[in-house]
Amino acid sequence: MPVFQPQIGALTTAQRIRSIIAGSAGNLIEYYDWYVYAAFSMYFAHSFFPPGNATTELLRSAAVFAIGFLMRPVGGWLMGLMADRHGRRAALSLSIMAMCTGSLAIALCPSYERIGVIAPSVLLVARLLQGLSLGGEYGASATYLSEIAPPAQRGFYASFQYVTLVMGQLLALVVLLVLQFVLLSPAQLGAWGWRIPFGIGALLALSILWFRRGMAESEQFSTAARDRSAHGGLRVLLHHPREVLGVCGLTLGGTVAFYTFTIYMQKYLVNTVGLSREQSTLISTASLVVFALVQPAFGALSDRVGRRRLLLSFGVLGCLFTVPLMRAISTAQSPLVAFMLVTVALLGISGYTSINAVVKAELFPTRVRALGVALPYALTVSVFGGTAEYVALWFRQIGHEDLFYWYVTGCIACSLLTVLFVLPAHDRITQGK
Repeated sequence: MPVFQPQIGALTTAQRIRSIIAGSAGNLIEYYDWYVYAAFSMYFAHSFFPPGNATTELLRSAAVFAIGFLMRPVGGWLMGLMADRHGRRAALSLSIMAMCTGSLAIALCPSYERIGVIAPSVLLVARLLQGLSLGGEYGASATYLSEIAPPAQRGFYASFQYVTLVMGQLLALVVLLVLQFVLLSPAQLGAWGWRIPFGIGALLALSILWFRRGMAESEQFSTAARDRSAHGGLRVLLHHPREVLGVCGLTLGGTVAFYTFTIYMQKYLVNTVGLSREQSTLISTASLVVFALVQPAFGALSDRVGRRRLLLSFGVLGCLFTVPLMRAISTAQSPLVAFMLVTVALLGISGYTSINAVVKAELFPTRVRALGVALPYALTVSVFGGTAEYVALWFRQIGHEDLFYWYVTGCIACSLLTVLFVLPAHDRITQGK
C-alpha cells in the first residue's frame, strides 16, 4: 500500500527551484568537508597534536576523523526526529549551522604550541559537530526534496542531491589543486594555508544558511503537523521494519559501489594501475563531472519508467560487470582508457545514486519519513561506506585484491535482493509516478 501521497502547495516554479537547490546544497558542504579534511590532514596535523613524527600526527588526525564519522548515526537520529517534529526547514537550517561552526572552529583554532591540549579538544568537538550534521543532512534533504517536488518530477528533482554532493567533491579537488600548484608553497600550506579550505567551508555553509531562509516548508509536513495524533519517533519507526530493512539493503550496495568508484578509485589508479597522482586526480575529476551531469537524466527517466527498473539495472549490471570492470581498470594501458572505464562504472551506479533519496523517502509516512530515511542510511554508510577503502587496502595488503571486487559485487547483490524481495509491495517504487 503506498504511503507517499503528494500534496504540493501553490508554489511558483521559481520558488520550487529555489527550495530544491537550498534543500540539496548541504550535500555540497558534506563532501567538500570530507575531502578537505582528508586531503589537508598532512598539512595541519602538526598544529593540533604534540610534537612527534609525521606518522603519529597523521594517525591522531585520522582517529579524530573516524570518531566524527561514527557520529553520523547519532546525527541521523537527532536530525531525523527534529525534521519530523519541527519541520524539514528547521532541521536543514540547524544542520548547516553545525557544519559552519565545525569548519570555522578548525579554521580559527590556535595551534597546540600555543594552547596545548585545548587544540586537539577543539578539533574533536568540531568533528563531532560535523559528524552530527552529516548524519542528519541526508535524511532531511532527501525527505524535503521528495515532498517539495512536483509529483510527476520527483525523480528528476531529487537527483540533484547527488549533483550537489559531487560538486562538493569537485570543489575540494579544485581548492586542493589551486593551493598546491598555484598560490602557496608546501611550507606556507603547513604554516597557515591549510586554514583556507576550512574557512571556505564555513563561508559556503553561511551562504547556504542564508539561502535556506527562503525555503518553503513542505506542504505534507505542514498538513501532518496539524494532526495532533500523528506522532513520530523511534517507536513509530519500529512499526515499519520492512521499510527500514529496505533502506539498509539499498544503501549497502549503493554506498560501497559509490565509495569504490569515487573516493577509493584515486588510490586504486595510483597503487594498482600505476598512474601518477596527477593523472589519477584528473581522471577522478573528469569522471565525476560526467557523473554529476547525468544524474538528472537518470532521475527524469525514473519518472517515466519507474524507480524499480533503474534499481534493477543497477543491481544486475553491478553483479555482472563489477569484477570485469575492476580487472579491466587494473590493466588500463592509458589514462584515457582508465577514464572511460571509470566513467562506465559511474554510469552503472547512477541507477541507484540518481533516485536513492526519493526511493527511500517514498517508503515512509510523513510523520516518520525523515527519521526513517536518515537513521538506517547513516548506520549503513558508517559500517559499509566508511570502511570500503580500508577493506580494499586490506585485501591488497594480503595479496588478494581480486577478493575486494567480489566483496563489492556481493554488496550490490544484497541491494538487488532487497529490490526483488523486500520492496516489491511498494507500488511507488514500481511506478515512480
